[in-house]
This record gives sequence, structure tokens and C-alpha cells, in this order.
Amino acid sequence: MTKPKNVQVALTFDYDAMSVWIGGLGPNSPCAMSRGEFGPQGVRRILALLKEHEIRATFFVPGHTALAFPKTVEDIAAAGHEIGHHGWVHENPAALTADQERHVLEKGFEALEKVVGIRPRGYRSPGWENSVNTIPLLVEYGFNYESSLMGSEYSPYWCRIGDEWSPTEPWKWGKPVDLVELPVSWMLDDFLYFEYVPLPNGYLPGGHSPRAVLQTWIDEFDYLYEKVGEGIFIPTMHPQVTGRGARMFMLEGLIRHIAGKPGVTFTTCNDYVDQWRIGKTPSLPVDAAPAE
Repeated sequence: MTKPKNVQVALTFDYDAMSVWIGGLGPNSPCAMSRGEFGPQGVRRILALLKEHEIRATFFVPGHTALAFPKTVEDIAAAGHEIGHHGWVHENPAALTADQERHVLEKGFEALEKVVGIRPRGYRSPGWENSVNTIPLLVEYGFNYESSLMGSEYSPYWCRIGDEWSPTEPWKWGKPVDLVELPVSWMLDDFLYFEYVPLPNGYLPGGHSPRAVLQTWIDEFDYLYEKVGEGIFIPTMHPQVTGRGARMFMLEGLIRHIAGKPGVTFTTCNDYVDQWRIGKTPSLPVDAAPAE
């Protein structure tokens, strides 16, 4: 007898707007700011599509974006979508001191509290870059989960404090803590495929075909559905990227491919984590060497 499918899908959107250009990628110019300014238009299109298909999603919002475009963030919350923490102005945590990272977390909290009265339970680091201080700070501030690491594919796992590595010594596993990791993947991130970005030592070319990217994402989902049969599928999108033109057809095509398959449901990140936590306690990965 074939085991029933139990696959959930969390559509996630990083609503970076101008912050990604101010605090992250570097081309700090009016042209770059205008690319972020498109964000609200993308949000409105995405919200309409999600409403049409009766899907709740998760939006990770920097505090800077919430203050720049409060009405759209209010609309996200009013539509029943989850809002997660995404820094203040898309700063790279790995480039911050512990005190600076704490300050960024608090500024993000303050902005979201001011605009929508929400204290997020989930966190996604800007640029998917954590520092050695990130997990301890997230535990201290009571987050339920974070979604920035790549140590798994379709299954959550427990975050750790104190991993140690060097080119001369064996890997040392840190201590698992009460913070769930929802893993991400560059293959499921729209920015990598579509955005042209000049970099100090080259450039991100962007310009991929939405149809080709849609097929890649469908193939990734189908592997989970057909070969694994249970877990969570988490694409990462940005309203200023996926919200443009033909890329909205890509998102709609992905939704239509997924929707209606037996044993598949859409969820928010936090709802999935609450469900996954039942009966579990922090532990190392199953393949990890036993503790000495």
C-alpha cells in the first residue's frame, strides 16, 4: 500500500524594498532605490493572487520597509499572512558586532510593533548570513524559528550554539537549542535568477527566463512530492522581483501545479513549525557523530 503524501508548502516573500540596496548589496544610488520602490506594486499583485487561491503565506519584513511603506505591511497583516523579522535595513549580521546585531533586532521589532502591532515569532537573516551571535540572540529574544540556513532540504532541524571548525581539527558539534531551522536554498530564490547586480569583483547577471525558472521549481517540488512524500517546500521570493510582469505568471504557474495534489497543503512558516515541534526536543542531526 502506498503511503499517503504529507507535503506542505510555505510561500515566503522577503519584502526588502529599498533596504536591500541601502544595507546589503551596495549600489547606493537613486537608480538602485527605484528598484526597491517597485516593491509595493509587487506586494499588491502578490496579495491579490494569494487571495484568489486562498493561500496564507509568510512575509519577512525589514523594519525599514515597514516604516517606508506602512500601508502595504498593514495589508499583509490584514490578509492573515504571517510577518517575520528580517533585520532593520537588510544588514549582513556576519559583519556586525554582537551589540550591533542586538540593536538591529530591536529596531526591527520596534518598527513592526509601530506599524502593525506584531512581534514576529520567525526570523530570516538578510542575505542568509548568520554570525556566531545570531542563534544565541534569537533564542534570547524568544523566536520560535529561523529560516536562513541550508543544513537540510525538506525537513526542519534544531539550531545549535557552539559549532567549532578549523582546517586542522575535527568538526565539533555545538549544543542543540530550542530554535527550529526552516532550511532555505539558493535554487529556490528568485533574486539569483532575475536581478542584475554589479558586484566588486563581477556581477550577478540575472535575466533568466521565468518559464525556465518555473520548471526548475516544479522539478524541485516534484522530487519532494514523488520521491520523499513528506516535508515542507519553501521557495523564497521578493515582491520587487517576482512581482514584475511575467514573473507573476511564474508564481501563478507554481501555485496551479501544486494546488489540488492529494496530500498537499499551503501553510505559513510558523504554523508548520508549531506542528513539527510536537513530541520533539532539541537534538543533533541523525547522522552526527555521537557526543564524546
